[in-house]
Amino acid sequence: MTAVKAGEVEGLLRRGPDPRIAVILVYGPDTGLVAERARKLAESAVEDPSDPFALVKIDADVLAGDPGRLIDEAGTVGLFGGQRSVWVRPGSRPIAPAVDLVLKAEPTGTRIVIEAGDLAKSAPLRALCERSPRALAIPCYPDDAGQLADLIDRTLKAEGLRISREARETLAAGLGGDRRASLGEIEKLALYARGQGEITLDDVEAVASDVSGSVLNALIDAAFAGRLGDAERQYRRFQVEGMDASVMLGSALRHALTLLATRIDGEGKSPSAMVAGWRGLHFRRQRTVETQLARWNAEGLRRSVGLLQEAVLACRRSEAGFAHAVALDTVLKLAAEANRRG
Repeated sequence: MTAVKAGEVEGLLRRGPDPRIAVILVYGPDTGLVAERARKLAESAVEDPSDPFALVKIDADVLAGDPGRLIDEAGTVGLFGGQRSVWVRPGSRPIAPAVDLVLKAEPTGTRIVIEAGDLAKSAPLRALCERSPRALAIPCYPDDAGQLADLIDRTLKAEGLRISREARETLAAGLGGDRRASLGEIEKLALYARGQGEITLDDVEAVASDVSGSVLNALIDAAFAGRLGDAERQYRRFQVEGMDASVMLGSALRHALTLLATRIDGEGKSPSAMVAGWRGLHFRRQRTVETQLARWNAEGLRRSVGLLQEAVLACRRSEAGFAHAVALDTVLKLAAEANRRG
């Protein structure tokens, strides 16, 4: 079995995967973290990631229509020699047959990194990679408190900065839904504090926007609470701020999954009792999340998760303008469904 446990991932990434591994599957509900880890694994295998002959990027839907292409790319020799890497970007069609061909073939030394969504344990691609001794399956779940603290320290250390414990705890409390969004907040703080040595609580309060109370979560809360007009207004504001549509959808997916887990674990409890056990939920959001839990049952949340997963993949394959159209349509569908349930 080569399924990597969530707690072992960071250590594996620091050491680097075994060179005998042919395929690395990166999957999970945190799309920002999936994308970050897939990029690092694909780029670290080659000398020059900007060389398109060394690092080949393929859309998964292309492979689904031509399963033999992946094994052809794995066996191709670079134009100037050297190590090659193939980065398979997310798609909506199955690519397990293409991966199976590679795993059954003779080793070529090419690293194949597959970026995927939140795969069930029974999903053919995940099952294939977990069974094969020549593949790794790396899960990407939202950061917990310890991982957030480590992410903050590592990112700031790279900029020559330290952070006080109080400042770290305050910053971490406002992060977590999406790795990409969390990194953006930490990097913004580092830019503000550059050259001063240590970051204090005053710096965090002056610069870092609380992701729990940001435009992003205001939008997500409006959608899941069924406030159609508010959801549309918040999306327009979100778009004006220049934020990425796929980041928003990834955060909405994370929120839907948390709602689902809370609803299942709290079976028989009142919404207020379920909210009381929601770790890290900002007090200003408690009332609206109670409304969401009252409106959505488990089956409805499962359908919302599927809708968001499809939208995330559609956005990743689209130009920015069309991605926003997809994201807005998804937000309004969620809001309309929540409003109907109310």
